[in-house]
Amino acid sequence: MRVDQATPEPAFAPDRAWRLSAQVALREENFGALAYNYDNRRLVFLKSRALVALVSALEEYPTASAAVDAQVPVADRARYVQALARLAASGVIDAA
Repeated sequence: MRVDQATPEPAFAPDRAWRLSAQVALREENFGALAYNYDNRRLVFLKSRALVALVSALEEYPTASAAVDAQVPVADRARYVQALARLAASGVIDAA
């Protein structure tokens, strides 16, 4: 018996263009923001204002790496790339 499965979303690749998902609403909070995905009903906490600013500006840059390079201090870049990967896995951001 053959079972058709949906093609999985590609893994987060910093060298691709990314954007805040159209299915996600951000609500700014003192700690950062709440991101609610209306499609999968997930609530995700963005725990810093810098991360909120980065996610909000992603579509202004040709790649996620370019956004990180422009907005994040060198010492913190690896941590922010990991945070973007987790946000991609949870559906908060998607490939543009």
